[in-house]
Amino acid sequence: MNMAKTIWQGAMKLLVWLLLLPVWFYQHVISPLTPPSCRFTPTCSEYARQALLKHGPFKGLALAVWRILRCNPWGGSGYDPVP
Repeated sequence: MNMAKTIWQGAMKLLVWLLLLPVWFYQHVISPLTPPSCRFTPTCSEYARQALLKHGPFKGLALAVWRILRCNPWGGSGYDPVP
């Protein structure tokens, strides 16, 4: 493996970790204080965590944002796994 690829992969892992921090904070600090309100399974925060870990920072973040935008009274509901 060449040095540039190694650096790129390390940077992507760091970026994923940084994006997971607010998700972790929400799941462990904010969510326990609020009533359940997500219309989907898994919850939007768990979906974001899974999407970031599976698809990386760019596609994972895009999937998470799209999911959060759909989680409203006029959006869908039910089982919606990370693709």
